[in-house]
Amino acid sequence: MAERQHHRPMRPGGEFFAAILGGEDPSRIREAGDLAANLLVRGARGSDDPAVSERVLHLADTEGIETIAEVWAGAPADTLAGCLWRLFLLRSWVYADPAGVARQFDAGTRTAQVARVVAGVADPPGPDELRAMVDEVLRGIAGSDFADVLFRAAAFARVVATGRAALDEASEEDVQRMLLLAEQLEAAGHTELAHGLA
Repeated sequence: MAERQHHRPMRPGGEFFAAILGGEDPSRIREAGDLAANLLVRGARGSDDPAVSERVLHLADTEGIETIAEVWAGAPADTLAGCLWRLFLLRSWVYADPAGVARQFDAGTRTAQVARVVAGVADPPGPDELRAMVDEVLRGIAGSDFADVLFRAAAFARVVATGRAALDEASEEDVQRMLLLAEQLEAAGHTELAHGLA
């Protein structure tokens, strides 16, 4: 049997790693996302200009929800970036299916009375009223207490989750996903009240 020669493993130099195209460093993307979220929430609050809240509201429209997702989607739910991702995702969903959301919200109002009041949707809750409510909530990022924004969005998601379960047209997984969103936003609201998310 021939003796096998063992070679020391190659140690790649700097050129080896520079040649690999792997995209941006995830930690740098998260850091940039956290900074942007902090500036958006804390910076917008310092302005009395109504145009600022309109720019915040239409951020997903102008930049695209995919762009926002790239920066914020992976952020934990208890961070500003994670909260903003969930708020903009909620708004995009309401705008994508206002009639379906209105049907689910209406069904949920029968048993989730307190959450309905906290969400602040006009009665009856039609598609236009839901779009107006979700826009008002996002405008609150610039003009209200951020904890209130989170509590209203959480209440809205809780009513929708209740409605989904009552209508029996969504899967158990869809109901649980909306309920989890409500719980995450509510927990973040309590964190914001206690000591801030930033």
